[in-house]
Amino acid sequence: MTDLRKTAVVLLSGGLDSMVSAARAKEQGFDVAALTIDYNQRHRVEIEAARTIAAHIGAVRHIVLPLDLRQFGGSALTDDIDVPKTGVGQDIPVTYVPARNLIFLSLTLGWAEALGARDIFIGVNALDYSGYPDCRPEFIQGFERLADLATKAGDQGEPFTIHAPLQYLGKAEIAAEAVRLGLDPAMSWSCYDPLPDGRACGLCDSCRLRKQGFADAGLTDGTVYAA
Repeated sequence: MTDLRKTAVVLLSGGLDSMVSAARAKEQGFDVAALTIDYNQRHRVEIEAARTIAAHIGAVRHIVLPLDLRQFGGSALTDDIDVPKTGVGQDIPVTYVPARNLIFLSLTLGWAEALGARDIFIGVNALDYSGYPDCRPEFIQGFERLADLATKAGDQGEPFTIHAPLQYLGKAEIAAEAVRLGLDPAMSWSCYDPLPDGRACGLCDSCRLRKQGFADAGLTDGTVYAA
């Protein structure tokens, strides 16, 4: 029987960062319970990527939880707003989904408490600081404190740990970690605006950062890009 105190609940989007985060949890000796949120995002192909990754790393359980954030909108990923293709900027981009990681971590926390697990993994990283406020270290630290205040487990002296193993890594380092961990990068999906034929657009922020990361690391990525 699985020792739930050695289980980590991993937020698994299907992207490169979440794949490496999940594999790091496995490497650290945790059994992985993977949670994927199907929020009716534009790039729904990443849900299938998450299923592939969960199977590959031997997740003890994988939940794909429906949560239609198109009902809220407010993002190029959940609304009729064009995904920018002109390059990575410094401001919070329109691909920011309002409070996404706060919502997702809350759901991850709920499952972790129900399981009896006290460890949560999320694949946020350094390149997201300027663009996405819910990827910054201050947010992760604040949520960890909130988790202990908001739960029965925390009230009873069983604190939660929010692991962000990629927090201070750039994309090149994350790409190298994927290879070190024996992962096929092509299992993951990063593009925000995939083409109908299944290729990644190659021009959105996520594609640009991924391509540059693999180039900087001198590694090959199996993703097929249209541009």
